[in-house]
Amino acid sequence: MIKTPILKSKELVRILEKLGFSKHHQVGSHAQFKHPDGRRITVPIHQGKDINKKTLRGIIDDLDLTREEFIEMLKINK
Repeated sequence: MIKTPILKSKELVRILEKLGFSKHHQVGSHAQFKHPDGRRITVPIHQGKDINKKTLRGIIDDLDLTREEFIEMLKINK
């Protein structure tokens, strides 16, 4: 089984933008990203902190990606 990677919010935002999401709005430390097909993803934006693994797994599930596909997206972006 593949481990969930450890990411900063800046890295996650970069991947979301590559997948076609754009920042819709932000309230406090939570930014909401919207895809043209109507999907919405909320990302916690905390400077210098990693995104909790459980939160990241939920975001990956909301993106309809497997962890393997998400990790490939990470490798492509580096």
